[in-house]
Amino acid sequence: MGRYRPPRPRGSNYITSEGEQTLRAELHALWKVERPQVTDAVHEAAKNGDRSENGDYIYGKRRLREIDSRVRFLNKRLDELEIVTRSPSDREKVFFGAWVTLEDEAGLEQEWRIVGPDEFDIDAGKLSMDSPLANALLGKRLDDQVHVQSPSGEKIYYLTGIRYEAG
Repeated sequence: MGRYRPPRPRGSNYITSEGEQTLRAELHALWKVERPQVTDAVHEAAKNGDRSENGDYIYGKRRLREIDSRVRFLNKRLDELEIVTRSPSDREKVFFGAWVTLEDEAGLEQEWRIVGPDEFDIDAGKLSMDSPLANALLGKRLDDQVHVQSPSGEKIYYLTGIRYEAG
């Protein structure tokens, strides 16, 4: 039994300008703030002698590898992303960047924003455009019925609102 896992399929290359700013801020914080601090800590820990039992040294080296890996990923990802800054011409349909209001069969409403896979945050109401719900929403119009297959069965939502941020 190996530990092989097939690579995840690549997400869409679209991102909002807010998402791009967030990724750039993370990259800056990792490279210019956290990495120099961890490097200094590793340097100080290395002065203490035996590195094989030095927890600060071992943890610091591990954290440096994690930071370097994330920095490499962010640099590559930011190079290939396409920033979507303008609203679509047909504002009556759901496209990338739309805020949508959905009503379920019980009458409960929820609002989601369709964003790129690098910026989704369920708690903040940001839904990845690659998710099943967002895929079902894309191209729909106001008052359309949306059918989504979930692990607990098919769910039906009604599209009650579509809006785009000014910009």
